[in-house]
This record gives sequence, structure tokens and C-alpha cells, in this order.
Amino acid sequence: MPEKMKLTKLEKAWILYDVGNSAFVLLVATLFPIYFDAIAQQGGLSSVDYLAYWGYAASAVTMIIAVSGPVLGTMTDFKGWKKPVFLGSMMLGSAGCLALGFMRAWFVFLVVFVIAKCGFSASLIFYDAMLSDVTTPERMDEVSARGFAWGYIGSCVPFIAGLALVLTAPKTGLSQMDAMTIAFGISAVWWFLATVPLWRLYRQIHYIQPDRKIVRGSLKRLGHTLKNMRRHPRVFWFLLAFFCYIDGVYTIIDMATAYGTALGLDTTGLLLALLLTQIVAFPATLVFGRLSGRCSPRLLISICIAAYTLITIFGMTLDSQIKFWILAVSVGLFQGGVQALSRSHFAKIIPKEQSGEYFGIFDICGKGASFLGTMLVSVTSQITHSIHLGIGSLVILFLLGFVLFQKSCKYLDETT
Repeated sequence: MPEKMKLTKLEKAWILYDVGNSAFVLLVATLFPIYFDAIAQQGGLSSVDYLAYWGYAASAVTMIIAVSGPVLGTMTDFKGWKKPVFLGSMMLGSAGCLALGFMRAWFVFLVVFVIAKCGFSASLIFYDAMLSDVTTPERMDEVSARGFAWGYIGSCVPFIAGLALVLTAPKTGLSQMDAMTIAFGISAVWWFLATVPLWRLYRQIHYIQPDRKIVRGSLKRLGHTLKNMRRHPRVFWFLLAFFCYIDGVYTIIDMATAYGTALGLDTTGLLLALLLTQIVAFPATLVFGRLSGRCSPRLLISICIAAYTLITIFGMTLDSQIKFWILAVSVGLFQGGVQALSRSHFAKIIPKEQSGEYFGIFDICGKGASFLGTMLVSVTSQITHSIHLGIGSLVILFLLGFVLFQKSCKYLDETT
């Protein structure tokens, strides 16, 4: 195994942002669905409609980011733009996270949730694009893996604090809804504070000289890139593969608690199981980062996609709390590896000075934006009246993703 790598201050600051924003990710996967379930029941929604509307809200985020993300990402490739646009997106997300705790009507909650998650998803476009400025190509796999790893374990701190408030609410005189409001606030502040070091240290190294007509110039550059994408098959086929398999990954993350709640499983058990996912993901992701220096990252990504296919098939049999715990541990073993290695793999095969533009396209397909997966689950659940078949439909995405990823690797071998 390669010698343990020592991180620079800038690399640590970049990793710390993953610690901050991951608190929001954990809320989306745990407390938000439970909070939404409570206000949805008050609004008279059935369990099937509750799961479907939650999926539709996540899909709406993707549609918004799909339209705005690539343009904003292209704009931030111009000198001096990446940091302020990143900070603005982060502020929108953290402020939205805070505001969600005060929503008591299910429709208004979903609207604010879409706004907050759009801020979160947009910030990740610029954050991921910073990777080429923060570290060197030979260090990318491990730095990216450490970001996800510390994000998993770091997000547990505000989550445990918030969960303790929720579980002890009757004894402290707080209502469960008020306790969740405070929990959302803790995560919002955690997210903001974890951003400060990167805010102070980051400098944009790779950039394109400013254009007077920045919006028009960005659209022109983006259009040219998309038009000529087929001339870069290693990027084109990887993006198609990533779109499929990572949508499945994020759908499972986003809808796990909603799925378990709809099946009538104990909410406390669901939350503790997903907390275990974070704990398991921490060492597992570090292991994948270290293995990337010894094994081909492409082999490791392929293993992760295959594992998720089996996890989804197992998820179709979910009917008890113990099976949910097994599912949670299984996801924890592979989710960090596939996320981190996909991010660093993409950063290596794109032009560094166009990282914002390319990651704008990359993040449409992935992080925090599981459009195809959530729509597939929602529509299949409502058509078949079966939540299990809804989740099982994700197998299609993983199989497609695996095949397309092998095709992208073929073109990568031809150019190296």
C-alpha cells in the first residue's frame, strides 16, 4: 500500500467543505423525509403519493440545475468568478436549510426544499471544479476520496446533535417539530462555518480571460463544447455512463428513508441505520482512495457499479428493519468509492482551464440531482402500485451505466 499522503492547507480546506455540505445531504436522506411525512399526513397525502411527490421535488431540482448549471459553470471558468458564485450558491443552500424548519405546509416545504437543494447542487458544481486548482493530477484520487470520507463522518456531528434533540424532545418540553427546526438550524450553521477556510484560502489558478459579454460568451463556449463532445469519446461516453449509474446511487441515498417510511418501518431505526451508513462509509472510502494508488480506478469504479446492482436487487426484498440495516451497511461500503473515484477520474480527462464548464455538465448527471432515478421510482411505484418494484427499476440504470462505462474505458485506452 502506498505511503500515507500528507495534505496541504488548501487540500484540507477543500475537504472541509465536504464535511460541511454533507450535513445537508444527511438531512435530505434522514430527517427531511420524516418531517415531510408528518406534514404530508396532516395534508391528507397517501404513502404512495408522499413518496412520489418527494421524488418529483428531487427531479425538479435536477431540471433547474440542468438548465442553469452548465451556463453558470462555464461563467466561473472566467478569471475571478469561481469563488463568488460558489459562495453565493452555498449561502442560498444553507439559508434554505435553515428556513425549512419553519415550514408547516407540505407544498410550501417542497418549494423551499427545491430552492435549498438547488443552492446545494450548484455549489457542488463549482466545488468539484476547484479540484484541479487545489491539487495535482496524481493526488486527485486520494484527495477526492478523503473529501467524501471526512464528509461522511463529519456530517454525523450535527446530525447526532439534531437527532438527540428530536428523540429527547418530549423530555425537554419541545415538540418534535420544534426539535427538528433546531436540528435543521444546527446543520445550516455547520455548513456555513465549514466553508470559511476554503473561502479564505482558495485562489483560481486555471481560468479563461474575462469576456465583456460574459453570459453570451459562456453560452457560445458551452454550445461549442456540447457540439464537439463526440470528438472526445472518452469524455462523452463517461458522461453517459455516469448519468446512469450515479443517478441510481443518489436516488438510493435521497429516497432510502422515504422508502423505509412508506413501508411502515420504525423511523428511529431508519435514522440509526443511515447513521451507520455514514460511519461505515468513512473507512471504506479511505480504503478506495488508497487502493486507487495500487489498482486501476476504472476497475474500482466497475466493482462499485456491480455492487450497487446487487444492492438494488436486495432492496426489492426489503420488508423488515434488519434488512434495512443490511442495506444501509452495504451502501456505506461502496457509495464513497464510486462518488470519489468518478469525480477524480473526470477531473483527469477534461481540460483544467474549462473545469467549471465541464463540471457543470458533470453535475447535471450526478451529485444531489437524481432526476432519472427519482422519476423512474416515482412513476413505476404509481403505475404498479408497488414500492418494491419502484426501487427495483433502478437496476436498469446500473446495468446501462456499467456497459457504457466499459465503452468509455475502451476509448480512454486508445488515447493513452
